[in-house]
Amino acid sequence: MSNRTIAAFGEILLRLTPSDGGRLLNTSALNMSFAGAESNVLSALSMLGHTTSFITKLPDGPIGESALFSLRQFGVGTSCIKRGNGRMGSYFIELGSSIRPSRVVYDRKNSAISLIDREEFDWGSLLDGISWLHLSGITLALSEHCLLQSIEAVKQAKAQGVKVSFDLNFRRSLWKDRAEARRAFEQVMEYTDLLFGNEGAVKDVFDWISNAEDKAQRDRDLMQKSARHFDIGHVAFTRRHHPSASMNGLEGTYFSDGSFYHSKSYQVVVSDRFGTGDSFAAAVLHGIVNHWEPQKVIEFASAGFALKHTIKGDQMLCNEDEIVSIMEGNVHGHVLR
Repeated sequence: MSNRTIAAFGEILLRLTPSDGGRLLNTSALNMSFAGAESNVLSALSMLGHTTSFITKLPDGPIGESALFSLRQFGVGTSCIKRGNGRMGSYFIELGSSIRPSRVVYDRKNSAISLIDREEFDWGSLLDGISWLHLSGITLALSEHCLLQSIEAVKQAKAQGVKVSFDLNFRRSLWKDRAEARRAFEQVMEYTDLLFGNEGAVKDVFDWISNAEDKAQRDRDLMQKSARHFDIGHVAFTRRHHPSASMNGLEGTYFSDGSFYHSKSYQVVVSDRFGTGDSFAAAVLHGIVNHWEPQKVIEFASAGFALKHTIKGDQMLCNEDEIVSIMEGNVHGHVLR
């Protein structure tokens, strides 16, 4: 395993979920934790043994301190985190069940990271000793300066030989329209080495579709189009069969240097689907950093993706051996003694 650090730039939020698993409408207590697309990837990578560094800005005061404590608890490096004005962004989650979908309500306007200055981060110094920099489409939507900082980060990464991974996370509520999102995404994807996404995200952002009847073929078509359009060598997609909020079928596809690799499928009873895509991204990065064969990369990533659905909260609380066990077919939930 490389001893160089994997970094990410993005926002960590206060996650609030009804303690009884019920609805926000009538809950009297909320469970509190901290999560975000990029920090979730780093916490999973830390669990897998990597040195990580989170680049963000948190508010002064006890809530910011609590977020720092949470990151450190998962082994995420916090030395590059700035503190200052603004508030802690938050989101409320209703976990779905059966025919009732999960629901997310954001409350993140004027968060500390959205108020950053254009020159706030010295990317040349921040990327020294970094092997990979991970970002997602969410950060691009938070403010104009967040977009500008993200573009500057990936440009500097390319100049310093740092690889860039980018997740096509698209949140409709954060954008004025898809055209604005597309322009922003294109500027980052120009410098991307590894792209994460799915069929829905590609359609939402770029309005690209495949007319293939088979869903796996549609994924291949869109992955190849993304790779060619932006000259990206590696693309990893998740695929979800969604008969209900409580039961999902899951698999993944990896496009690497012109070839496709498909994982086996998993059927899971869903405890919490939030953070699952981030676990998939972390597992792909883990395999690439360890120079695994592409088929092993996607099998490991899909096993981790599936396993995360069984864990409450956004964090992937599993080590490599536990994920490998699922990958090797130990999916019946027998008691370990």
